[in-house]
Amino acid sequence: MQSEFSNTTVIKGIALSALASTFWGISGVVTQFISQNLTIPAAWFLSMRTFGAGVTLLLISFLFYGPKKTLGVFKNWKSVGILLAYALIGLAANMGSFYVSIQTGNASATTILQYLAPLFVVAGAFFFKHIRPLRSDLISFLLCLVGVFFALTKGDMTQLAIPMDSLIWGLISAVTAACYVVFPRPLIAAGNPPFVVLGWGTLIASIGFNTNHPFWHNHPTVSWQLVVAVAAVILIGTIMSFSTLLYSLRFAPSDVVSIMDAVQPIVTSVLSVVFLGLHMTWIETLGVIIVIVAIYILQNSRQKLEKNAKTF
Repeated sequence: MQSEFSNTTVIKGIALSALASTFWGISGVVTQFISQNLTIPAAWFLSMRTFGAGVTLLLISFLFYGPKKTLGVFKNWKSVGILLAYALIGLAANMGSFYVSIQTGNASATTILQYLAPLFVVAGAFFFKHIRPLRSDLISFLLCLVGVFFALTKGDMTQLAIPMDSLIWGLISAVTAACYVVFPRPLIAAGNPPFVVLGWGTLIASIGFNTNHPFWHNHPTVSWQLVVAVAAVILIGTIMSFSTLLYSLRFAPSDVVSIMDAVQPIVTSVLSVVFLGLHMTWIETLGVIIVIVAIYILQNSRQKLEKNAKTF
């Protein structure tokens, strides 16, 4: 997508957003362990995850950036409005809709539906800013979509058969996934540290979740497995992943950043084989290879564009 970013910085943004998706993939394995081995209500888990991440991030922000910079995101009503949109429409709505879609359908179909987010990012940029995507970006997205489909469904179309309400919630999760990539960009561009933006965003999002199910009520039995698992999801799957994603927005357009979401299910599949004893079929392996090729195309095209720009 043509933008104010140089292709050198875009490559850096690709690497950072891929790292963010890797963190989500690691978190996915931990979440799978939680759901299969520990009895934890999903509503309580969402409340604890967002509250724990928000408080942790803001404590870090006050410590390293001081009160002035940590509260700087509230300097005007426009910033406040963007922050609220990011927290409620981006973070909270995405986590909630993704959960409901899985609950009423299945995880494979929901994950593929959410991966349609780059299309919504591109459509928004085209209709509102009249920015056309690069051909290599679209090719990479389509290849990633095929790779994710193979990795999650083993090529079986019947696994995509879901009820209409699950389909609707899955599409909502895709739109809101695009929102949590696009909405915070003005706040980051204005000089607000990613930790600060994410800290306030997750804390505000936690208000909605805790209104529905306060984390201090009807909590599961505390054990060391629960503490370690929840801490890992808060640290790796929320703080490290979202903050790295926000940092990547300094270097790459939103559509390129969102394409890297394909790394998440791939990492989850590979780690599930290594740590959970699952077996990958040849078509799942093919899906992993296709995603790797797509990322290479995306990176290589940016490097060629940079060399051509320097030549002229």
